[in-house]
Amino acid sequence: MTNLPLHIGSQRELFIDDFLVDQKKGIELRLQHPIPREISIDHDEPWEGNGCGYHTVFKDGDLFRMYYRGAQVDLQSDEDTHEEVICYAESRNGIDWEKPELRFFDFGGSKKNNIVWKGSIGGHVFVPFKDTNPHCAPDSRYKALAASWPPEGPRLYACKSEDGIHWSLLQDDPIMTEGYFDSQNLAFWDENLSCYVAYFRDFKTEDNYPRPGHGIPFDPERHKREIRTSTSSDFVHWSPSQWLQYINDSAQIGVERQFYTNQIIRYYRAPHIWVGFPMRYIYDRIEFDGCHDGLSDCVFMTSRDGIRFSHWDEAFIRPGLQKARWINRNNQTAWGILETASALPGTPNELSLYSNEGYLRGDSCQWRRYTLRLDGFVSAQATLSGGELLTKPLTFDGTHMLVNYSTSAAGNIYIEILDAGKQTPLAHSEVIYGDDVGQRVPWEDGAVIEKLANRPVRLRFELKDADLYSFQFVRSDQ
Repeated sequence: MTNLPLHIGSQRELFIDDFLVDQKKGIELRLQHPIPREISIDHDEPWEGNGCGYHTVFKDGDLFRMYYRGAQVDLQSDEDTHEEVICYAESRNGIDWEKPELRFFDFGGSKKNNIVWKGSIGGHVFVPFKDTNPHCAPDSRYKALAASWPPEGPRLYACKSEDGIHWSLLQDDPIMTEGYFDSQNLAFWDENLSCYVAYFRDFKTEDNYPRPGHGIPFDPERHKREIRTSTSSDFVHWSPSQWLQYINDSAQIGVERQFYTNQIIRYYRAPHIWVGFPMRYIYDRIEFDGCHDGLSDCVFMTSRDGIRFSHWDEAFIRPGLQKARWINRNNQTAWGILETASALPGTPNELSLYSNEGYLRGDSCQWRRYTLRLDGFVSAQATLSGGELLTKPLTFDGTHMLVNYSTSAAGNIYIEILDAGKQTPLAHSEVIYGDDVGQRVPWEDGAVIEKLANRPVRLRFELKDADLYSFQFVRSDQ
């Protein structure tokens, strides 16, 4: 057991967990909720349909890319009416999306479509990413995980592309066979770990009960949807997978945790933090109007090591007032976070996420954009009566401090830097009020906090009718 202070250096810290928190009084870590915006993309083409899902979005230079599964399901028979395909869309702003006419694959006697992959293994699940591995071969700068379910059991394959449009198998043999893989299986190059990391779907059972399939019927009491992870140095050979661990478990409050997807990614503004937006599946609730039992919503989870996660019991995205979202497998969130311009004049960029509605309801489905302020997943929040939060001992590196915060007209934030041991004040801020995603903290008496860098200190925040989302120590040249 070590009592060494936490070294945060100049990295941005979010209040997404209690990692930095020693004490708090009158302050609650409050989950925020993204705001629904416009329909980003309507899947109304014949090769798309009401079963479009497993969307992936990422920024690639000046272009935003989107990949998704096209599928149409007959709501009476619960059977696909055409083969599943992988489709492609792109955007210049992350808001307005276009479906380019690629002319790669025939559908219904025409190649006038945006189908980007069929492949010999099918198009049920296909999840691309841009490979940032500095040693990546030019012809595989883009990679993807694709799943198949032959008679011998589920298989996960690796795919490659030079341009993100023309795809082929990286090799003929599967790269993984230990898993079920029937939802969004994703991977990316992890610069911090210098390896590829994958997160994928499996069924967790007790007493070594077999997975469903091969004569084993699905049993909702035995087969629990869970997430596994694995790593690789070459994207072909993968380590033995392990189950994600959860620091808190919603089963303790009477709600069984089953995650249908995972949507795990490092948060780009604080890459030492993993965030995930899994679709939570409540199997024993009946839909209001649909063809399947069960309901789903989106929850938020975080990790400091990519294996042990904290998840919020409350929904991050609720189904809401739209009846079309109260159907199983709606409220699925796309894998990826985009930074986009705000619709409010003179305000900073915001985070965009995408979530589905109308899934398995009519002849098509839609994906709606949701927005959140930068770093705005969780806030340390206090009412006007006030509260305070004291951090654990830490060391920082920088010449000044930035805060992402919001107050009311009557509210404010006050910050003290304390000696870690005696907790005597070393510097204290002026009273701060307003709303900003990166305001420089003004210190009273012209305090030079650079003198406190790399010294064990604590931070004490006083909040009144305010939300504090993140803070960061940076150098004057940043």
